[in-house]
Amino acid sequence: MTSVSVSLKELKEGIPLPRLEQAFGPDSLGIIIVKDLPPEFHDLRLKVLQSASKLANLPSEELRRLESPESTWLVGWSCGKEKFNDEPDTSKGSWYVNCSFHKDPKLEAPVLPKEFDQYKTYVTPNIWPAPNGDMVDFQLDLKKLINMIIDVAGIVAENCDNYISNTYSDYEAGFLKSTVENSTCSKARLLHYFPKTSTSPSKNEDDWCGEHLDHSCITGLTSALFIDESTNTVMPKSADPEAGLYIKNRQNEVVKVNIPSDCLAFQTGSALQEVSRNQFKAVPHYVKGTNLPSIARNTLAVFCQPNLDVMVNDKENFAQFSDRTLKSNH
Repeated sequence: MTSVSVSLKELKEGIPLPRLEQAFGPDSLGIIIVKDLPPEFHDLRLKVLQSASKLANLPSEELRRLESPESTWLVGWSCGKEKFNDEPDTSKGSWYVNCSFHKDPKLEAPVLPKEFDQYKTYVTPNIWPAPNGDMVDFQLDLKKLINMIIDVAGIVAENCDNYISNTYSDYEAGFLKSTVENSTCSKARLLHYFPKTSTSPSKNEDDWCGEHLDHSCITGLTSALFIDESTNTVMPKSADPEAGLYIKNRQNEVVKVNIPSDCLAFQTGSALQEVSRNQFKAVPHYVKGTNLPSIARNTLAVFCQPNLDVMVNDKENFAQFSDRTLKSNH
């Protein structure tokens, strides 16, 4: 089983339902790869993903300044705050960003009713490294790339809405597209997977990122950039063909997914599974590391998700659903 690939032009024209069934249906991987993106995508992706290594190698005191404990470390820099096999996960560092600026460029956090002030994960404003040295264009470039990914996600969402509406009669028309385009509560995560300190084979397949479900509606993903940090050399592809993203399909079979560097991938998350009453399944996935020395892996994930007051099932709004999910990870 392989992932479905379509051009941005095909998406805009509307993907036929049988093709959407291949991408997101009951026998699918739950992921679609989009090619023929705007020409500026390639250079922007390269700059942003290279900056993840520069960010992760800032002095430790600077990284501590860029942490946000009040947001449960889901704004700014985070390392070792999430759990993997009940232990602090220090295999990667993350830079979390509120994507409210996609709706309004002036926003660094959502504008929500006062009743949601307690949800610091979302209402805490973005923090940014000082715009100098290697970080001089970091904020500008990252926001540009996130905006581009959310724009494409909106077109994917319109196709998904069409598919769900044809399979589930109680689905709110246009829900996913409206969520992607109008929510101020989406999040992005720029990831830096640190080089392994040991060349001994790992006992775990998911040693770089444990198997999990995204709790978004839909997640946009860049392909990973591999960097040899001993020489600061960008690698055209992973030197280890086993390293990378793995998905479990609907039959619980493990499939390696390769996202070309000039493409974006979009996969479904557990909030959409709730909203669609299981018509769209969340995608279990994990990342396998490499035992090659000095090799880091950088990528960007954008989690398109509803505003906190939107009901995702009969009992929970997204704030409650998200809070329950996050508590199991920290």
